[in-house]
Amino acid sequence: MSNAAPGGWASFGLLIGRVTIGLQMLSLHGWDKYQGFSELKESFPDPAGIGSDKSLMVAVAAEVFASALLILGFGTRLAAFALAGVLGVAAFGHHLDDDWATKEKALLYCGGALLLMFTGAGRFSVDAYAFRKKG
Repeated sequence: MSNAAPGGWASFGLLIGRVTIGLQMLSLHGWDKYQGFSELKESFPDPAGIGSDKSLMVAVAAEVFASALLILGFGTRLAAFALAGVLGVAAFGHHLDDDWATKEKALLYCGGALLLMFTGAGRFSVDAYAFRKKG
């Protein structure tokens, strides 16, 4: 498997995907959890059985910090892995008994994160700049 960044249009598509997924996860999901941490920590869903406060910490780490990394394209594969994990738990843990329409949002974000995990950030990213071959 090559770590070379894809060509121009593919990289531009990955940039749009990274920024869209990252901004939406950060602003529509993670930021509210981050700001309301003290109010949510006792009642946050705990589908993994690690405790509500720890589940919330993991969700905030993925939805705020990993999303910010995705936007930048820095540590993209690892950030996308963290986000896909949290969203997979949301879809098949917290929403396990819900219908597919309820799982849809988590699954769409999870699919986007998995795509970025397997493709990488593309040419227009901190990753591509930091790991480019010199010479």
